[in-house]
Amino acid sequence: QVQLVESGGGLVQAGGSLRLSCAASGNIFSINHMAWYRQAPGKQRELVAIITSGSITNYAESVKGRFTISRDNAKNTVYLQMNSLKPEDTAVYYCNALTTIHYWGQGTQVTVSS
Repeated sequence: QVQLVESGGGLVQAGGSLRLSCAASGNIFSINHMAWYRQAPGKQRELVAIITSGSITNYAESVKGRFTISRDNAKNTVYLQMNSLKPEDTAVYYCNALTTIHYWGQGTQVTVSS
């Protein structure tokens, strides 16, 4: 069992920045990779960024160059640094961990005003 808790969401103006955190607990040694997803009202949940235990990363085209995913293994925490935020980035952001199944956090709201 893995538990994930997100934090760091909030309200920011367009062009601003936020840093999301995801703290993992439980059987963390079983985690193969971690990811951030987001879901905007009326839309499907989409993959934003992934990172492996070896720090290999991949990003959705819509956020590439603006967002950075990183991992602090000593603190069992994954971060998502979001810069140059746009109103289109408004969504609930979810942390995800893959073992033999997917584990999800409860989500943190990010709202970007114009």
